[in-house]
Amino acid sequence: MLRTLGTDCHPAATPEELAAHYAVRHRVFVDEQHIFDGTDRDAHDDDPLTVHVVACADGVIGGAVRLYPLDEAGALWQGDRLAVLPEHRAHGLGAPLVRYAVRTGAEHGGLLMVAHIQLRNVGYFRRLGWRCDGEVEIYAGLPHQPMAIDLRT
Repeated sequence: MLRTLGTDCHPAATPEELAAHYAVRHRVFVDEQHIFDGTDRDAHDDDPLTVHVVACADGVIGGAVRLYPLDEAGALWQGDRLAVLPEHRAHGLGAPLVRYAVRTGAEHGGLLMVAHIQLRNVGYFRRLGWRCDGEVEIYAGLPHQPMAIDLRT
């Protein structure tokens, strides 16, 4: 668990926390940003290796991120579906979620984590230690910057 100034991040441990994780993602990616039509869930959500993380501000779940290995050795990890509800964005849940995902990937033996970052968030991820990793591409129908972070540091 990562705890910072009244916030904590941890894997969804109960059916209620997992439902809240999915609800946060749905509100942000389906209802607010209209990136996905109907649902943002995919096959990774059913994979037992996927880690569904929730972030709480003063005990209330207001953020989510998921991560999963991309190779059998567990050296390459994907971080995605980072979402913070509008009413919780002032609590600064995004950075702890990103840091938690990075640390968790490293703890699982990962060497590198990759992500597709919406262009408006590239500077934010750079400040968190990520680097651009290729050319801008279309992901989920929108331009995204592939980014990566070394998990060995």
